[in-house]
Amino acid sequence: MKPIYLDNNASTPLAPEVAEVMKPYLEEYFGNPSSTHWYGLQTKMAVEKARKQIAGLLGCDEDEIVFTSGGSESNNYAIKGAAFANQHRGKHIITSVIEHPAVSEVCRYLEKQGFEISWLPVDEFGLLNPAEVEKAIRPDTILISVMHANNEIGTIQPIKEIAKLARDRNILMHCDAAQSIGKIPVNVDEMGVDMLSVAAHKFYGPKGIGALYIRRGVTLEKFVHGADHERNLRAGTENVLEIAGLGKACEIARQNMKKRRDHVLNLRDRLHEGLKKNIKDVRLNGHPEKRLPNTLNLSFPGVEANILLDELDDIAASAGAACHSETVDVSPTIEAIRLAPKYAMGTIRFSTGRFNTEEEIDRAISLISTAVLRLRGDMTGADTGENSLDIDSIKLTHYTQGLGCACKLRPQALEKILKDLPHSDAPEVLVGNDTSDDAAVYKISDELAIVQTVDFFTPVVDDPYDFGRIAAANALSDIYAMGAKPLFALNIVGFPSNRLPMDILKRILEGAQDKAEEAGISILGGHTIDDPEPKFGMAVNGIIHPDKLIRNSEAKVGDVLILTKPLGLGILSTALKRGVLEKRIIDQAVNIMSTLNKVAAECMQDFPVSACTDVTGFGLLGHLKEMLKASGVDAEIYSDKVPVMEKVHDLIAAGIVPGGTLNNLDYVEASVKWASSLSKTIKIILCDAQTSGGLLIALPENEGKNLEQRLKEVGVESAKIIGKISAKGSGKILVI
Repeated sequence: MKPIYLDNNASTPLAPEVAEVMKPYLEEYFGNPSSTHWYGLQTKMAVEKARKQIAGLLGCDEDEIVFTSGGSESNNYAIKGAAFANQHRGKHIITSVIEHPAVSEVCRYLEKQGFEISWLPVDEFGLLNPAEVEKAIRPDTILISVMHANNEIGTIQPIKEIAKLARDRNILMHCDAAQSIGKIPVNVDEMGVDMLSVAAHKFYGPKGIGALYIRRGVTLEKFVHGADHERNLRAGTENVLEIAGLGKACEIARQNMKKRRDHVLNLRDRLHEGLKKNIKDVRLNGHPEKRLPNTLNLSFPGVEANILLDELDDIAASAGAACHSETVDVSPTIEAIRLAPKYAMGTIRFSTGRFNTEEEIDRAISLISTAVLRLRGDMTGADTGENSLDIDSIKLTHYTQGLGCACKLRPQALEKILKDLPHSDAPEVLVGNDTSDDAAVYKISDELAIVQTVDFFTPVVDDPYDFGRIAAANALSDIYAMGAKPLFALNIVGFPSNRLPMDILKRILEGAQDKAEEAGISILGGHTIDDPEPKFGMAVNGIIHPDKLIRNSEAKVGDVLILTKPLGLGILSTALKRGVLEKRIIDQAVNIMSTLNKVAAECMQDFPVSACTDVTGFGLLGHLKEMLKASGVDAEIYSDKVPVMEKVHDLIAAGIVPGGTLNNLDYVEASVKWASSLSKTIKIILCDAQTSGGLLIALPENEGKNLEQRLKEVGVESAKIIGKISAKGSGKILVI
């Protein structure tokens, strides 16, 4: 069963009638509309027919419509075009604080070009008071840009009143109507606007096409230069396929406006009433009446929006706020209506559409109610019909915001805190918190030192047993990186008992137990807390002879660097969470993450290793930076030699990159010099936040090939020399 789609304000499905109209321009009519022969004439007629259909919906003339690539380009053309064409009259522009980024970012750009922007506030319903607009108008005001309806809370603005203020003072009025077209009547003459932006994919048309209404007589600075397409207003051969689709979508919207409006309004209110019945304290955001008929923005106090959406696998909707390790991101609209934090953090937008059914809405009520009440730990008296979880269908990555070691605090922030903490000067402390080594080491005698580490994180895979295995392998890795032998471990558990069955925790612990047995140790106990997100890891104790201790701070000039596992685990984990990773690749990633670094560590014992660290949350370059800085050396990395997992390049190209990886890229920026030929993709891979990654080993060059060969012989097939320690220095990295 497909998830219930309640995110129609983000994008609507393509209407079948629209798809049908577009087909001939894929299969038969391919001519350039600027050509004068028969083939060009067919597409030219299609473009002009669509222009007429749009004009019919908006109540304007065809020659007032210019085709664009979408709402963002329409907004850019209108605002920049008006600003630059009229800057001789003034440089003051008025807008609101709740505009879409396609307007607000354009205004911020213009601020850098010397324009002055007045950002007007809204009330608690998201409504802009025309009196505030009138008060903001100045003699040098040249443009007012206000959206017709807000994309998050649905509040409809008094555009007619604002436009009259503009017209009476000879000020241009632009309106972003991307969200309102197709849902409520939009007539440019009745509204009194000079420019209005259209985006096809918001009302069942194709993505990547839009239009801008420009009232006859309005002059704009040309935005796209080239040939004289679109009456010399916008260069570029017309996108006939999608223009035809946009035209048909406008025709459908005009013909069936009331019927469609009543349908989405009924579903919206049905959803609202059902949720109010099941959940106390649910809050409506936006104007109760002056609101889009399909838009329902609700706050669930006591619940974090992204966690709730992760819980709702079967519903597609949008969060109004997100909580990260260091910051809370609240949307500008939610911030502007001054929503109290307890409501803001639990804000979700549901937007109904043409293809939704009452049956879907009733099921959504049940699913949402169950999830909210479970997260609040209150299922008493809930008539939701969805009170049980199928353990085998649970996906652990959907119960957490971050993934694995990518959830580490930003290294930049951590450094600031740690530098002010006191360091132990006790002679028994061989490794403490004054370095970035993987574990602490305490000398018991001349023959014995204790090595101790702790590591835990959120799920990187969906299967709880695999998660336990990976977390255990990751925790043990710190012991191996120091050259030590693990002795025993203690479990560390954070578990959402109100969200997940305890059998899930049992499977996590079983996975960890099996991995511990493989390492030859026992898990002797641990500690648990009730936590909104599942987290698991271990504190591991090991032993080593003090003279055989391997630190990360003793790399030497001339050493080569060997990496024992491929990179890309953070990228793959993110793709897994998003449901776009095939099982074969998932199995490969699980196998790599759950593989102990034991064999590689045992091989190290036979070689004169200078330094070692494991590669985890700070990425290859982040951990290398720590090693170099502690050792007082610089290094070179050969990017083409670094092993990378399959599909990683493709996933990065698709924009699937964890936030922790981008943090790492920022962290190493000042320390890394990149070869000019390197792509952004390579940079991301080298900074990718790994979970249970491989060892990074520094040893003399004359021993490097021997260790690489030995590692391959014992099954560490990905082991490769990837660089060298190049000179004394302060931790600089040259990537070539």
